[in-house]
Amino acid sequence: MQIAILLYDRFTALDAVGPYDTLSRLPGAETVFVAEQAGPVRNDSGSLTLVAEKSLAEVVRPDIVIVPGGPPEAVEAHLEGGPVIDWLRAVDVTSTWTTSVCTGSLLLAAAGLLKGRRAISHWLALDHLATFGATPTGERVVADHKYVTAAGVSSGIDMGLTLLGRIVGDRYAQAVQLLIEYDPQPPYDAGSPDKAPAELVEKFRTEGFPRD
Repeated sequence: MQIAILLYDRFTALDAVGPYDTLSRLPGAETVFVAEQAGPVRNDSGSLTLVAEKSLAEVVRPDIVIVPGGPPEAVEAHLEGGPVIDWLRAVDVTSTWTTSVCTGSLLLAAAGLLKGRRAISHWLALDHLATFGATPTGERVVADHKYVTAAGVSSGIDMGLTLLGRIVGDRYAQAVQLLIEYDPQPPYDAGSPDKAPAELVEKFRTEGFPRD
């Protein structure tokens, strides 16, 4: 089984690393970071770099595709088409699972893969997701046939564990959760727009995603 994690300029690191740290534990799996060109790819803050071992042209039949999100300008650079969108359409033909985290679902939607399907994205991007014909939900992880989308950044870990359970069973997924000690106990109950202080929600709805 080959797991391909897409990288592109200014991707959000945890969107890629969260699923990597769960799904790379699949027995016999090969996990590869892939980008338009092999080499270093910087994250959204510009302070962290991951290395894509292979180019898009070298990864043509992955079993699992993972698309991380990024800030608006990073994602919007690909929404009108180009190598990333073309690659997503091509590999989706033979993939067993096509997945995303956060605004990565916008890339899947732009490729036409989520039309008429239930999906999720970062809460600030849900309206945009709907413009591509997807049906946004309020769930943290959404599975619609082979398409599994996760909400904002941290939910990529949940998505990875969910997919582990579907592929190799609940017991194995529980073992991975235990080994990575994923037992969220956040100091604040402000992780969704339904729970966060109203003034913060309004601030980000008005100003959009924070920019550097």
